[in-house]
Parts: sequence; C-alpha cells; structure tokens
Amino acid sequence: MTVRRVMGVETEYGISVPGDPAANPMILSGQVVNAYASAQGIRAAHASWDYADEAPLRDARGFEMGRGLADPSQLTDEEDPTLANVVLTNGARLYVDHAHPEYSSPEVTTPRAAVAWDRAGELIMAESVRRLSQGPPGVNLYKNNTDGKGQSYGTHENYLMRRETPFSDIVRHLVPFFVARQVVTGSGRVGIGVDSRRAGFQLSQRSDFFEVEVGLETTLKRPIINTRDEPHAVADLYRRLHVIIGDANHCDVANLLKLGTTSLVLAMIEDRAIHEDLTVARPVATLQAVSHDPTCRQLVELRDGTKLTAVQLLWRYHDAAERYLQDRYGAERDSDTVEVMRWWALVLDKLERDPSEAAREVDWVGKQQVMQGYIDRDGLDWADARLRAIDIQWSDVRPDKGLFHRLRRSGRFEELVSDEAVLEAVREPPEDTRAYFRGKCLEKYPDQIAAASWDSVIFDVPGHASLQRVPMLEPLRGTRASVGSLLDRSPDAATLLRELASASG
Repeated sequence: MTVRRVMGVETEYGISVPGDPAANPMILSGQVVNAYASAQGIRAAHASWDYADEAPLRDARGFEMGRGLADPSQLTDEEDPTLANVVLTNGARLYVDHAHPEYSSPEVTTPRAAVAWDRAGELIMAESVRRLSQGPPGVNLYKNNTDGKGQSYGTHENYLMRRETPFSDIVRHLVPFFVARQVVTGSGRVGIGVDSRRAGFQLSQRSDFFEVEVGLETTLKRPIINTRDEPHAVADLYRRLHVIIGDANHCDVANLLKLGTTSLVLAMIEDRAIHEDLTVARPVATLQAVSHDPTCRQLVELRDGTKLTAVQLLWRYHDAAERYLQDRYGAERDSDTVEVMRWWALVLDKLERDPSEAAREVDWVGKQQVMQGYIDRDGLDWADARLRAIDIQWSDVRPDKGLFHRLRRSGRFEELVSDEAVLEAVREPPEDTRAYFRGKCLEKYPDQIAAASWDSVIFDVPGHASLQRVPMLEPLRGTRASVGSLLDRSPDAATLLRELASASG
C-alpha cells in the first residue's frame, strides 16, 4: 500500500445570521442545502438519502450499543423528513447534520483528489450563501470547527481499511500519531479551553474538545479514536476508519498531509510495519498541551519514559514510512506518495527549525502571523475580542469576506490544486470510484432516482411496481472505466437497469 486508498472528508460548517443570535440553526441549515439544490435543479424527493445500510451504533471493538443508551446525536440512521438531504452530481452528499449544513465529499483515491473535492464543498457553500444573501435571512457560513463560545463541530476523515487488521493495532499506533499530527494539520484558534475563557493562541480548533482515548461517540465524550464500525462496503473485507480529530483545513499542503500521512500510517499498520512502541503516557492531556504551545517545544512523554516534541514524534513516523516504502517499492514509488513524502519532510524541517517558516503551508502558522500583525499594529493582546472576530472571519466562505480566501488570492499560501480543478470537482464526480456511477446517475436521470447512499442508488422507474435498488458495495467499482460506456448508451434509467441486469446475468 501507498498513500492511495479510498478516502473522503466530511465537513460541518459553522452557521450564523449576523444580528440574530437566536436564529434556529437547523432551519437555517436546511435553507442552505435547499438553496444550492434548487439552483442545480435537484429536488429532495428525487435525490434523498438511503439509510438502509447505516449502522451508527456498531462498535469496532465487537459489540453494538443499544439504541436506548445512545445519545440522539448518534442516531444518524434515522431519517428526519423535515431536514434537507440531497446527493449531488459530483457524488457528494449535502445535508443537515443536527445544527449544521454538512458537505460530505465523494470517495476519492488520492490525497490530492481529496483536497480538490473538499475545496469544492467550500464553493458549494459559498454559492448557497450568495443565493440566500439576495433576501432574508442573510446566512453566513464558516469552514471552521468552533464558535469560540463552547460549541465544536466536526471535520471528519474516512479511510477504507482491510477488515483483517486488528483494531487494537489501529489504536496503538494511531493515538500517538494523532496527538502529534496537529502541529502540521491544526487550523489555529484564538482562545484556550472549550469556551475560549483563557487568552492565547493554539494550534488546533478541536483538541480542547476531546475527553477520552477510544470510544463510539462523536459529539459527547469525544474520543481520539472513534470506534464506529459502519464500512459502507463489503463488511467482511473492509472497515471504514472514521477519524473525528481533524481540523477544517484551508491550506492545500496541510490538507494534503492530513490525508496523505494518515493513509501512509494506516498502510504501515495494515502491513505490520511499525516496530517502535510510541505509546503516549497521557494522550488526552498531551493532545491539549501540544495544541496550547505554538512554539512546538511542548514535550510528549511516551510510556517508556522517552520525552520528545510532537515534531520529533512525527519524524519517527516519517522515518518509519521511508523505510517501509524503501523496502517495498524502492525507487518505484507512485507520484502521489512521492508528493506526500516530499511535503512531509519539508514541513517538519521548517517546524523544527522555526515554525514561522511554515506559514505558506500550515494553517495555524499562517493565521498566527496575521493575528500577530494586528497585535503589533493596534496594540492588542490575545484576550481582545477583535482577535476572536478576526478568527471567525478567517474561515468565512464568501470569497470577498473570508480572510483566508483574500490572502490566498494574493499568493500568500502554497497552492496545489488549481481553481479550475476545484470548479471541475463541483460539477463532476471522481472517475476512479463508485462516486462516478452515483454522480452521473444523478446528472443523467435525476427524475428517476428515489434515493442514493454511499453504497446504493435506488431508481423509481415508470413501469416497475417497486423501487429498483442497485447495490455498490465495492468502492472501486462503478468507475468511468467500468460503467462509462454503459451510461453513455443508456438514454434512461430503464435502459440502464436492463443493461446492468444483462451484464450480471
């Protein structure tokens, strides 16, 4: 394995109505989803979500939580008909997740593609805001992870793994990696503590909200390792690792490294290629201590008594990955893996030498420098409310208002994916996963689709007494190479279904 695997990103967006703090976020979120869906000619009745295979209470440790014991936020398999929920032609899901609009990217196979389709979500949300700005209520959206007042919302990653990999190995090797990873992938935050009560600046928007090392929850008692066992694929072969500890990244390099380095570490876990015991002595407390130190000098104590910085701990993983790749591939590495390894070493070098050197690649460093500029110019300190307002403005999705977007256009950040590629990702699905079949069916037969999900498309075809469900349990089937010509020669869903039946028969 290399960095290439089936992966994706889910992002809940912060939402507000300026001047109306009491506005109902669930209603507003529905307006956001419906504004974009209607603009694209998508009707919720013909592009809703298929919940048949969802199992949010199944635990990777070998049991299933009783529904009576679960927090309502965990019951993501219960459809609320009042909440907007659509599938887009690029294969993504756009819906209301509790009190936030969420964009769940389509399945991709490379970190660079993950960056492109994640950024596509920003444009989709910005378009919703633009349409809603033409009349009340004037909704604003933010690609961030906390409102600075005690609420946090997620940016989740998903990685397809081999089912045979012991979950205990995943926990043992991923916990130290996640404790350290934030020095590269943190998006930066003004304020310390869940409610930002203490003044200061920290690396991650999410770290203060984590309470336990391992668990099934995602909104209460958040765990470093989430145990939800909902593969959305052939369950005997695959597991979907649901990662809830990441930040919402704007910087392409940080986003690429978030997906790419994690995928490499998972490959090493699957192949039992990590031979060091890097277990952190107090992972939750250390996670937060690392986030609270922008100098990157905070020491991480391992169970064996070793003390090293988070950057040095990441070097351990980097060097293990280098040995792993050299043993298996030598110089014959794919371009995506070469790119990730090059950026990984370059960013760690900068962070180790002087974190400020990584301002073009790492979100928190770039944000801290901008904040420090305001402090120096206006004589502010980290307790000033104006800095918290700037922190929120940083992640505003509107291209003319969002501080990051304005700085990016000025060339302040390293850009890996062009604006043209992101625009393409708004319209088109990835060609090398089942998202291609899902997205193209939504584009070509919108009025003949009753629902869809990650692993199915359900057709409502005239002349059929019942709905026709096409399962897609293999994420690498349904690609352009396998179904492109079939879709091209099927003018309607009835023809497509006949062709599929003939091919399978």
